[in-house]
Amino acid sequence: MESSKSIPRTMWEPIHAEDREKEKIVRPSMTYWQDAWRRLKKDPMAMWGLITILIIIAMAIVGPMMSSITYSDQDLTNINEGPSAKHWFGTDSHGRDLYIRVLYGARISLTVAMVATIVNFFIGVLYGGISGYMGGRVDNIMMRIVDIIFTIPPTLYAIVLMVVVGPGLKSIMITLGTIYWVNMARIVRGQILALKEQEFVLAARTLGASTWRILIRHLIPNAMGPIIVTATMLIPGAIFTESFLSFIGLGVSAPMSSWGTLASDSLGGLRSYPYQLFFPSAAICLTMLAFNFLGDGLRDALDPRLRK
Repeated sequence: MESSKSIPRTMWEPIHAEDREKEKIVRPSMTYWQDAWRRLKKDPMAMWGLITILIIIAMAIVGPMMSSITYSDQDLTNINEGPSAKHWFGTDSHGRDLYIRVLYGARISLTVAMVATIVNFFIGVLYGGISGYMGGRVDNIMMRIVDIIFTIPPTLYAIVLMVVVGPGLKSIMITLGTIYWVNMARIVRGQILALKEQEFVLAARTLGASTWRILIRHLIPNAMGPIIVTATMLIPGAIFTESFLSFIGLGVSAPMSSWGTLASDSLGGLRSYPYQLFFPSAAICLTMLAFNFLGDGLRDALDPRLRK
């Protein structure tokens, strides 16, 4: 090889300033999740949704602890009282403080959201992952089971459970736990079908990795972006399902408070006391909007095609 000393000096050229600038790193290297968080922070509506959810969680946990009034305390001298300094959201027909009852309703809605998330991850993700990776006859049988479960109306299923188990939060939890994971299973199956023929999966098979290891360590982590987005978008549906079932009398029983039961109890005095319907309805709308905005932001932030 010819050394650099034998090259004529006339063939050497100094590096210009603009060429030197091109070699500079524009921004530090980021991982996939760091870049997703950076893009999520640039979405004002997604950040509003995240902050709103955190505030609702904090108020649901801390709010009732800071008050000496519970959701079942009655003050018969202040029945149907409007919003005031003593009762921020007013009182209901039994003299119970609506502010505290709305906060307790937030606890129930957040509990439903947590159960829906756990069910989606531990049942929907694994079921859809196994179905997509195994393929063939196994996939066909598993997806037909999903189709059968998907055809069951949640309201009808909840009514049957109410007759067997009894009305209350337990029936709603069982309803969500048995039929709410089917959408997640379908999403995960589609992602696994697209990923299982990739080179990294073939390399893992060549190295002797087991089916379970490939699914848990390789396929599901690479599909985690769509999984998180889907779980976030399904949470508002779970909250609305709980509110609707409580509204028609299939949810929690009195004196416990749920946003759906509060809305149902306020219908009788809607013309005279509209605030009794406004506050629980506003809480439902605000929570669902926050999760929807956060889900939209996560969908854009976790999309690798939009990464720059």
